[in-house]
Amino acid sequence: MISNWIYVITAVILCGLAIVVGRYLSLWLQAFFTGTRISLLDLVLMSLRKSDPRTIVQCKAMAVQSGLTAFSTSALEAQYLAGGNVHNVTLALIAANRAGIFLDWNTAAAIDLAGRDVMEAVRVSVDPKVIDCPDPKDGGDNSLYGVAKDGIQLKVRVRVTVRTNLSQLVGGATEATVIARVGQGIISAIGSCNSYREALRDPMVITRKVIAKGLDSETAFAIVSIDIAAIDVGTNIGAQLQIAQAGAAVRVARAAAEKRRAMAIARQQEMSAELAKSRAMLVSAEAEIPMAIAMAFRKGQLHAGHLRRETEVGIARSDEFTRNYHAGRRVIGIQIN
Repeated sequence: MISNWIYVITAVILCGLAIVVGRYLSLWLQAFFTGTRISLLDLVLMSLRKSDPRTIVQCKAMAVQSGLTAFSTSALEAQYLAGGNVHNVTLALIAANRAGIFLDWNTAAAIDLAGRDVMEAVRVSVDPKVIDCPDPKDGGDNSLYGVAKDGIQLKVRVRVTVRTNLSQLVGGATEATVIARVGQGIISAIGSCNSYREALRDPMVITRKVIAKGLDSETAFAIVSIDIAAIDVGTNIGAQLQIAQAGAAVRVARAAAEKRRAMAIARQQEMSAELAKSRAMLVSAEAEIPMAIAMAFRKGQLHAGHLRRETEVGIARSDEFTRNYHAGRRVIGIQIN
């Protein structure tokens, strides 16, 4: 009875060993013949640590066969467990090594874990990328607008050739920042031109000024070249500003004239009131003349000849006052008009 149990246990153990050997033997043989030197026990432990032994063996085999021995199996496994794309990182390292670009495992792994496509970064570093400025995907105008010192507007379309700066890819500014900086530099360069003809005659004047600013600092890209795809003459901004300023000056002058006119009208009303007041006083004084004459006759202070002369003088003064009154109204009317 005991011997039967021994046979059963032995059979179970042998079956388990057969399953383990059958699952990992092909991977171990692949690792052995490619020179990766991963033991069968390590393959089993990878499964226990929730790693994918097949992916680790394939990536390590590709690296060793490509001449990359700077990283270990544990580094591959750590990258896999961290959620990285081990296969993509390995391919990027192989491509960089073939292209003569320095890229170590730690940098490539950091780029991958940061959410960047490290393979795409290496590809752009080998084959520079052309960026349109401004970006047509933004949906706005596809031209940059700058104004030269003579007031003429220029419309420019720019193409920027960049390659990936692998050392700045993690934490460096993105493509949108490069486009914004180049656009700002183009507008500034056009504004520094004395005449729009200067930029039309030699567009390289603009690009040289932009490149000299070092716009790719602290970005994930290195600017290879900046090329003017098209340059056109826009509107005369200087003339438009002068017209607007002249219109504003005319409106200010009209407002000042209207103010003077209102003041003149108010002054006319004041003078009319003063004239009416003076005329009322004159009428009041003239009304007292008959009583004064009668009083003088009673007292014997006045006779007929004297009265005739005084009457003529009074009439003359009244006529003079009337003429002055109408003359004053005409003068005020002329000033208002």
